[in-house]
Amino acid sequence: MINEIKSDAEQRMKKSLEALASAFNKIRTGRAHPAILDSVMVSYYGQDTPLKQVASVNVEDNRTLVVAPWEKNLVPTIEKAIMTSDLGLNPSTSGDVIRVPMPMLTEDTRREMVKQAKADAEHGRVSIRNARRDANNDIKELLKEKEISEDDQRRAEDEIQKLTDRYIAEVEKMLKAKEADLMEV
Repeated sequence: MINEIKSDAEQRMKKSLEALASAFNKIRTGRAHPAILDSVMVSYYGQDTPLKQVASVNVEDNRTLVVAPWEKNLVPTIEKAIMTSDLGLNPSTSGDVIRVPMPMLTEDTRREMVKQAKADAEHGRVSIRNARRDANNDIKELLKEKEISEDDQRRAEDEIQKLTDRYIAEVEKMLKAKEADLMEV
């Protein structure tokens, strides 16, 4: 029973890290990276579809992405979807491909993005702590129903705390890497 609680808590903590990585991908650095466009949805035959399912996204150079739609008639739709996304990008079309230049980041923009990254990291830490709290509550419930001993409870809570510390350290490592990436000129 305790092992199930621990594995459930660990699954939730892993999902928190995945969500944080996804949030960090949306914060653009000065460099072009295809993951920046992962959140862009394109209207494809009346259905909102992720951009990467209707086009290939590649890096042309350090500061430019190239989007090549599978169907030519999607070019204007994709261009509009990129413009209306919250990414602040202005694509330009040349024939069948769309070029998306990455604008230079000012010092103020970099600081704002670091603030955003810190806020996202804090959300990640909070969700990891929530997983710990829920697991500890489940363990206390088992103790209350006399299904486990107090020693088992303490041991399980210590293991869950070690798990929590490990995932929080991972969040800190990810944040440090993202900050360094953002402040790099």
